[in-house]
Amino acid sequence: MTLAQPAPPTPRRLRHGRVINVPRALTAVKNKVRGSQGQFPIAQNVTVAEGTTANMTCRVDHNDNTSLQWSNPAQQTLFFGDKKALRDNRIELVHASWQELTISISEVTLSDEGQYTCSLFTMPVKTAKAFLTVLGVPEKPEIAGFTKPAAEGDEITLTCVTSGSKPAADIRWFRNEKEVQGAKEVNASGKTFTVRSTLQLQVDRNDDGVAYTCRVDHVSLTSSSHQATEVLEVHYAPRVEIIHSLTFPQEGQYLKLECVSKGNPLPDPVLWTKDGGELPDIDRMIVEGQELTITSLNKTDNGTYRCEASNHLGTSGAEYVLFVYDVPIPVLPSSAPTAPRTPADMTALLAPHATEPASRGLLKAMATAKDFPGPTTDPNALGQAGPDHAVIGGVVAVVVFITLCLIIVLGRYLARHKGTYLTHEAKGAEDAPDADTAIINAEGNQAHAEEKKEYFI
Repeated sequence: MTLAQPAPPTPRRLRHGRVINVPRALTAVKNKVRGSQGQFPIAQNVTVAEGTTANMTCRVDHNDNTSLQWSNPAQQTLFFGDKKALRDNRIELVHASWQELTISISEVTLSDEGQYTCSLFTMPVKTAKAFLTVLGVPEKPEIAGFTKPAAEGDEITLTCVTSGSKPAADIRWFRNEKEVQGAKEVNASGKTFTVRSTLQLQVDRNDDGVAYTCRVDHVSLTSSSHQATEVLEVHYAPRVEIIHSLTFPQEGQYLKLECVSKGNPLPDPVLWTKDGGELPDIDRMIVEGQELTITSLNKTDNGTYRCEASNHLGTSGAEYVLFVYDVPIPVLPSSAPTAPRTPADMTALLAPHATEPASRGLLKAMATAKDFPGPTTDPNALGQAGPDHAVIGGVVAVVVFITLCLIIVLGRYLARHKGTYLTHEAKGAEDAPDADTAIINAEGNQAHAEEKKEYFI
């Protein structure tokens, strides 16, 4: 930039004839005073984060070649026009003209904050103020107060701390992605602040593996926020559940029982028992890890099976009651569907056999009884019947029916051949003219009444 040069001196004659030189610059200054009434420098406040670069700009809309100057809060001249006045490598000239003077301050620190002055050297000198605000960037947070691992039921305190912020930063807590509330504390340290937030928890097995995040929000963090994460490790006693492969186990099938245990640390190998003792048949009852496989099921396998898992915090167990069903007898298909039979149908089926010999009736009744499964008390299922119960029920029904038939026949026989007959008991009363005479005539024969009785045996 080329500044205005003073005009050459103009000779001037005084009264006494002497000639003196009057600088033309004096006249130019007077003209500037007249024209500078409408010239005003303009500057704006600037806010930057610590460690970044601040650009300070001063503008003049109408300038008649008057110089501009920037001064720092200590009133030290930084630049006069395009001339650097202060030896600071961080301060550089960006643009200089009669209408604008822009300088930059790199690696800004908190000590650079303050009021800067832009001066326009008119008569009188005019100034504009611009305040440089420097934001203190908070340090990355740290989480303290947690010692791994924690036991289920323990109370722990997570503490998140960040320092160096200006103004004071804000701390937020998150459990995975859900925000939770903590207690905040702010302490001033010179121009910056130290912020502390605490979170108190009573942990359980659901907190194992959960990530707690401390996030710092601040106006200086434009792109992303600072955060720290702590993943909890919680130890707890195991819990056990048995999963079975068959809903209705039958003879000849194989059954797989899986002992699912959850605990931290992982439980030791599980222990399988039957009815409170060891497994009776290790050839058919195979234990592999957490699984128990029973091959070729039979009735002797019925019982209560238990698995137990343990770690240093405790022991847990679960039970499974096994009932082995009989293999169902296949039923030949019929052309028309048959309705289920009722006890009334059972009586109707048994009635024709009453007139047959007892042996034939019993065999037919037993054959018929197989079609009526009796009630079951199996613990593993409802409504499934075995053929042994049907046979027993049929035999009992036939025996009861035959007994009733014998009682009826015997009763009719006795009723037909029992009685006392009296002959001539009223001899002489049939010719009596009236009832009184008949009674008198009948009384005369009472002495021989015993002789007139006849008995049939």
